[in-house]
Amino acid sequence: MTNIPTDDGPWLVVGLGNPGPDYAGNRHNAGFMVVDLLAERAGARLKSHRSRADVAEVRLAGTRVVLARPLSFMNLSGGPVTAVRSFFKIEPARIIVVHDELDIPFGTVRLKQGGGDNGHNGLRSITSSLGTRDYLRVRVGVGRPPGRMDPAAFVLRDFGSTERRELPLLLEHAADSVEMLITHGLESTQNRYHALL
Repeated sequence: MTNIPTDDGPWLVVGLGNPGPDYAGNRHNAGFMVVDLLAERAGARLKSHRSRADVAEVRLAGTRVVLARPLSFMNLSGGPVTAVRSFFKIEPARIIVVHDELDIPFGTVRLKQGGGDNGHNGLRSITSSLGTRDYLRVRVGVGRPPGRMDPAAFVLRDFGSTERRELPLLLEHAADSVEMLITHGLESTQNRYHALL
């Protein structure tokens, strides 16, 4: 079973982050970084859309895809995501949300459908606005904060110097997993990326 929706409508790939240059290099903006890479691969530029998101319509692996970065702050991501979904008439099963994940080691990509938000305010907002948890997630591992650092402060810090050297490969893996998810479905993509340590 591939878990690929049967209709031929577009997919929506949402990268989560906070807007503005002050947040651009933050761990919390890993989702933005992946969507930017996917747009670059497609030779597209994200442009402001009436849904309160930057949007680009592209083809990835021969499939129509809407890339989006909400222009709201992370904890209000649901409004723009729902607006983009409504504008392009995309079913929840064809929505992929790319986000940072504290409980996964840095450098690791994990995928799932549905489930809880695990304290992630962007996911909580999207689930509330969509009225369902049944969307796909590409989880980009950023690791746990050192010592007793508040996780909320940790994700709003830039990647460290060692991490920045490895970050391009992590973003490539995450972008590749999005494309494979669209073309091969969840189970095959999990088998591929969950085998990577």
